[in-house]
Amino acid sequence: MGFVSQAKKGVVWTFLQQFSIQLINFVVQIVLARILVPSDFGLIAMITIFIAIGQSLSDSGMTSSLIRNNENTEGDYGTVFITNLGVSIIVYCIVYLIAPLVALFYKQEILTQLLRVFGLVFIFSSFYVVQLAKFTKELNFKSQFTYQVPSVVIGAITGIVMAKQGYGVWSLVGLNLAQASSFGLILWIFYKWKPKWNFDKKVFRNHFDYGYKLTLSGLLNTIYLNLYRILIGKKFSPASVGFFTQADSLRLFPVNQLSAVLNKVTFPLFASIQNDDVKLREAYKSALRLVLSLTSAMMLILVLIAEPLFRMVYGDKWLPSVPYFQILCIASIFLPIGTYNLNILKVKGRSDLFLKVEIIKKIIGVVSLIICIPFGITAIVWSLCLTNIFFAYLNGYFSGKFIDYSVIEQLKNSLSIILISTIPYIIIQLIIHYNYIALQDSISIILQGGMYVLIYLPLVFLFNKPLMRDIKLVLKR
Repeated sequence: MGFVSQAKKGVVWTFLQQFSIQLINFVVQIVLARILVPSDFGLIAMITIFIAIGQSLSDSGMTSSLIRNNENTEGDYGTVFITNLGVSIIVYCIVYLIAPLVALFYKQEILTQLLRVFGLVFIFSSFYVVQLAKFTKELNFKSQFTYQVPSVVIGAITGIVMAKQGYGVWSLVGLNLAQASSFGLILWIFYKWKPKWNFDKKVFRNHFDYGYKLTLSGLLNTIYLNLYRILIGKKFSPASVGFFTQADSLRLFPVNQLSAVLNKVTFPLFASIQNDDVKLREAYKSALRLVLSLTSAMMLILVLIAEPLFRMVYGDKWLPSVPYFQILCIASIFLPIGTYNLNILKVKGRSDLFLKVEIIKKIIGVVSLIICIPFGITAIVWSLCLTNIFFAYLNGYFSGKFIDYSVIEQLKNSLSIILISTIPYIIIQLIIHYNYIALQDSISIILQGGMYVLIYLPLVFLFNKPLMRDIKLVLKR
């Protein structure tokens, strides 16, 4: 089977996998949000940074190196597996020891045990990350779909049952641990291929040299993104962290599903044409046109229906999340631009430049955050939004040099797509919101979403000719 055919099948199976898994998780989060209180989600958000850092350190960027590598041997897979397992055990021990300090920092005693138990996910996940890299490298998303869905269902059932039994915040921990442990167990029982227990120092150095720079970049990004939760948790109540976290999770749900589907396929696809700058540029443009057209429309629809959506899905107790959600939706429009630009640096093997760009961005972001702290949570969220938009094009400035696609050209092309998406939003605001038309929540969601689509599609057909050519080409093939 040719690589293009594999990529097409990969898109289908990645979509099925991503959509089904995230849909299950999304429904479970809704159920849990109705049973639990915002402070339960806030407590988990307070330790999220330590879980995310631990997982980044455990992987050390070496699975990305496996995906990028042209040819992998059993020695490559075995070396990365042993390294991930060993590092994850060390990381868990460190997290176990610092847990009381984390609880003292937030003045929340329960965080000690929460972090110590939740941290076990490092060790569980180290048993399947190499298999996931192998699936991605081979574009074998069908197998990943087959093995992962049962584990997500097991985790979902565990979390809901624990919540209904009155375990509170521990039901969120149980959900994640059950999902990670069952996925690893299913793979080791039913998947024929398993990594060998062999370690090669030369292979380790090769993957580590590429991966550690990505790890440092990932750590900077993880710390930076979670810095908002840390400061909100320190300065405000756990419930405030819960409101922010729920808004952030909901706004990322649709854009992450779309981006994850295409990222899993486009990263190895970009890597396969990394030496042909013309093809790489055209592939980049096509992917970005499609994703940006969809995400900009989805995010603006969500801004329109935010209040009735939160009230209907989560209940009135979560309405303080709405303003944060609307601001963050604006930031999500620009998320694919930054992601694809960073992928160009990765496939070009410039993990050193990747790291430098991340350092520059995080310095700017932290300064902006510090300036906004005295003005409250809303100002902090606006800081996150505006800096993310700036970072998307900063990534483009560096990556554009490798594919002869300047940041000015990227800016013109992307803003023209976003402008088309904004027109239906303005029309609906003028018709409904500024005229204070009162509607039931369900009717409001359906009416505004339907109006947006009916206005948006003709505009795309008339004014986004490159996208229409891409769609026609795909349909013909």
